[in-house]
Amino acid sequence: MTSLARVSTVFFALLTIYACGPTSDTTNLDATDAPAAAQVDTARIQNAAREPEMWLTYGGSYDEQRHSTLGQINRDTLSELGVGWVYEMAKPRGAEATPIVVDGVMYVSSAWSVVYAIDAKTGEEIWVYDPEVSGKDAIKGCCDVVNRGVAVHDGKVFVGVFDGRLEALDAATGTVLWSEVTVDQSKPYTITGAPRVFKNKVIIGNAGAELGVRGYVSAYDVSSGELAWRFYTVPNPEKKPDGAASDDILAALANETWGDEGAWVTDGGGGTAWDSIVYDTVNDQILIGVGNGSPWNADIRDPDGDGDNLFLSSILAVDADTGAYRWHYQTTPRDRWDYTATQQIVLADLPLGEDGGSRRVVMQAPKNGFFYVLDAASGELISATPFTNQNWTTGEFDENGRPVLMEEAVDLGLYAVVPGPTGAHNWHPMAFNPDTGLVYIPVNEIPFFYDKTRNVEESKSFWNIGYDAAAGWPVEYPAGTLDAVSGLDGGTLLAWDPVKAEPRWAVPFPLPLNGGVLSTTAGLVFQGNKFGEFVAYDAATGERLWSHKLVGNAAAAPMTYEIDGEQYLSVLSGWGSVSNLIAGFTYGEAKAKEPARVITFKLGGTEFMPEPLVASVTETPKSPMFGEPDQHQLGMQRFAESCHFCHGAFAVSGGVIPDLRWSAISANEQAWDQVVREGALEKQGMVSFAENLTKEDTDAIRAYVIQQAWLAVTNGDAVAPLGQ
Repeated sequence: MTSLARVSTVFFALLTIYACGPTSDTTNLDATDAPAAAQVDTARIQNAAREPEMWLTYGGSYDEQRHSTLGQINRDTLSELGVGWVYEMAKPRGAEATPIVVDGVMYVSSAWSVVYAIDAKTGEEIWVYDPEVSGKDAIKGCCDVVNRGVAVHDGKVFVGVFDGRLEALDAATGTVLWSEVTVDQSKPYTITGAPRVFKNKVIIGNAGAELGVRGYVSAYDVSSGELAWRFYTVPNPEKKPDGAASDDILAALANETWGDEGAWVTDGGGGTAWDSIVYDTVNDQILIGVGNGSPWNADIRDPDGDGDNLFLSSILAVDADTGAYRWHYQTTPRDRWDYTATQQIVLADLPLGEDGGSRRVVMQAPKNGFFYVLDAASGELISATPFTNQNWTTGEFDENGRPVLMEEAVDLGLYAVVPGPTGAHNWHPMAFNPDTGLVYIPVNEIPFFYDKTRNVEESKSFWNIGYDAAAGWPVEYPAGTLDAVSGLDGGTLLAWDPVKAEPRWAVPFPLPLNGGVLSTTAGLVFQGNKFGEFVAYDAATGERLWSHKLVGNAAAAPMTYEIDGEQYLSVLSGWGSVSNLIAGFTYGEAKAKEPARVITFKLGGTEFMPEPLVASVTETPKSPMFGEPDQHQLGMQRFAESCHFCHGAFAVSGGVIPDLRWSAISANEQAWDQVVREGALEKQGMVSFAENLTKEDTDAIRAYVIQQAWLAVTNGDAVAPLGQ
């Protein structure tokens, strides 16, 4: 479609949506006859409860409770719930966004930071904007080329682009109004989180701590894109001022918690704020969830210091107007395990004040497995309670509110830590129902082997973790091993009482990293899961009340809205994000790369869901096995360091990226070198690894991959080629 044609299509679509009354001749209407699109400001979001038919910001409201007071879809009507419309997005890969709905238009993003405007009633496309992120930037991402959503304000749609841009789009046409590069693009920064808008500012963080960067958040003027303030979450490597809002507090408090040498000086230290950023309207402050250290291993990151490494893994409060420091609470002092505190921050008023009075609190269930309740005004710790199994602490806190650590979890000599780096709770949003008083948390149970004693110094990983990436990996294993390993993982949907600091109910899952959650005043909790189901549960008991099969799985959180008296329920589905990249061995069978979709339900919906794609790969080795055990061992090590983050642990793909075991490219040395060493598929995101890996390394990886293909034959998980 030409630009002129697209603009025309958009123009007429918007007239249809926004016109005050029906008309048979829209061509005679001037643009001024239609209300402007996305007329949202701080006051409107602050009063979102008065407009439950909208979904004005990422978490539904500034408090990010993900709770809706719409009740047309309830226990009595669930049986009538069906598919109203399905919209297929332009590019495959992970689908993690929560749609925004304003005045009949849905604004939503997908992989590669593509933004869509859709008629929220019919599912018809209004416009599409593709920021055209280069495929070679994919290597900078730890966890797929995902995007968790957009923000709207004053006729603009804001999107954080994977390559580090923050862009403002015209809500009516998708035209770029301004674009600001928010990071040093020569470094492995990315943006995957949703921006937030407040008081005529738009704020965004960044990601990349796994690869070695320094974290910060930036607030920009919504009209001009001019930088309003910036706050660095870890000190300047020279401990000098940056000319930023963070200068005073870093000098006064944070600098002394870091030594003067170590990898943090060269690689930034981490502390990226890649997800939760919340505007607290009552205290006029921004709450920032700060990420992990870079590298994870604190002995390499900061070898001559023993401090807490502020503000890693912290909830940080700053002034909304100036970015000046207010308070912080560090969930994991001197983080060693990738225990980010970037997970969803929820604001609520709970009966935790004097004599049971109301108290405004901050709630978070970060990766480390504790549920925290803090005073919103001061950051005072009210409670911290384990909400799942964990063995990095005793489960207790000292008199200073610091977790009591397990010695084995600090020494890390091949120690299986629970939770692992995917967390007891990852980015998948939780929800809070003020009627039940419960928080609904997508919980993971995934151990991880940390080993800082082996293969660390000689590692050639792009990932900056400082541990042996192949810890716990065998080159060969008997039949049933991967199934047994997979059986160690799991998850739950947990209902947590934040006042009593205890669980109310839990729904178990055999697989972890299930979808985000929506709560409704009708007493329902909606969640997608790894089996491609979309399920409604009773909010009080956890009883399963309704389900519908999706295409792919739904990692994203659902949302709901209403148009013309009819309630709709939307969720994104697809196949991608980090769990589907890394943990292919947990799925049992090959998965096809499903496109991302917006799937919208309504009462009486009769639309059919598309049929799932069938994996077309023939699971048989394409080459004879070659190489000696030493080469296979080296190949396993290098694969674990540089390849498994996309192609899957043990060389078993989750279906998002090709399974190298069955690839014709793996079978041919020349083709392999063209891709792995020369970057022949760079535009698809497979860059050259020649700068990081020698020819000996890449040959060993190929030998390991083919060896794993034949191991699958030996173990009965694949068949040998005819004649072999």
